[in-house]
Amino acid sequence: MKVLTDTHALVWALSDSKRLSDTARELLSTVEVVASTANLWELVLKSGRKNSLIEDPNSWWEEFVVRSGIEILPIRPNHVIALAGLPRLHADPFDRILVAQATYENCLLVSCDAQVARYGEFVRW
Repeated sequence: MKVLTDTHALVWALSDSKRLSDTARELLSTVEVVASTANLWELVLKSGRKNSLIEDPNSWWEEFVVRSGIEILPIRPNHVIALAGLPRLHADPFDRILVAQATYENCLLVSCDAQVARYGEFVRW
């Protein structure tokens, strides 16, 4: 089983694990973690904002994701097709593509977002 992370969970897992729930921390330490290109995209687009998770997302990504050997899941056409079939439970495009990727790839999704959790049992926190 693989686990895909929402962007907050990825940053917290690699930089500040005390912010994770006990369940998320245990899950992320026992199964293969996968990061999405959508995580990097979100970090880059939101950098520079006062509530930005990472000040320099490119350097952070290289240091914490690439050098750690974490598998990076690209956004594929089948993910976008799966996205089209999702109910509109959440408006955030980054969270929606992560849900679509997790669904299509048969991964668990670690997220603290209550709106994301509405997509089903495959979402954990």
